[in-house]
Amino acid sequence: MPVTSGFVHDSFFEPAGPGSFVATGATAGPWSADAQHGGPPSALAARQLERHEPAENMRLARVAVDILRPVPLGPLTAETRTLRPGKRVALLETVLESGGQPVLVARGWRIATLPGAPVATRGSTVPEIPAAANAPRFPGANVAGYLSHIEWRFETGDFDEPGPGKAWARPRIPLVPGEDISPMSRAMLLADSGNGLSMVLDPRTYIFINVDLMVVLHRDPAGEWLLLDAETTMDGTGTGLAESRLSDSAGEVGIGVQTLLVSPR
Repeated sequence: MPVTSGFVHDSFFEPAGPGSFVATGATAGPWSADAQHGGPPSALAARQLERHEPAENMRLARVAVDILRPVPLGPLTAETRTLRPGKRVALLETVLESGGQPVLVARGWRIATLPGAPVATRGSTVPEIPAAANAPRFPGANVAGYLSHIEWRFETGDFDEPGPGKAWARPRIPLVPGEDISPMSRAMLLADSGNGLSMVLDPRTYIFINVDLMVVLHRDPAGEWLLLDAETTMDGTGTGLAESRLSDSAGEVGIGVQTLLVSPR
């Protein structure tokens, strides 16, 4: 995990008992300092899915999150259950609540691993990680929370440049103190930035908030860094779609998809 010295918060969440957490200011999103960016609570939900009745020789391959309402900073509780048990596939669900009200639901497919399984890849070239870090720029937005607690190295664009964007990213702080973040949790934490990285509208005039996030990983990404190659499309209906190809230094590992609410501010 990168050095955290000098950052306002030392983790995204603080444990507060079994299934209970307190979201720190590092989770605050760009639209409001009082509401979390979608990445941290999605990553926390993935953590809970992975820790629920873990099964040998199975991995969490897909997590789909529905954000029921803005997730506030402060106390959260998590409850996880198995919806569909199985030795080859199992479906799990985590519900995050704030003040006794559900705020986020995550469902994850756990799939059996197969040694010597066939390989089929896109064969895309992955750029090297740029040497210099970039401070995020997001016009008219709160950058003191989540955006500043992620290290960004932009290949193309920035959060203030319209159009498709490509950037390497890694968390500067742990999700929960004293823990290494899992590959799936890291992917959830970062993939929720796809709509911001590939913005096509001025955020001072429009909001383009995602109501969900789905991440599918055909293999677990290695290392701390994840490359987001993101693009947003919308066609005059008030609905947008943000798609992010996800890669590590060895190649593509999966995809992140977000459904967007598009509206004037």
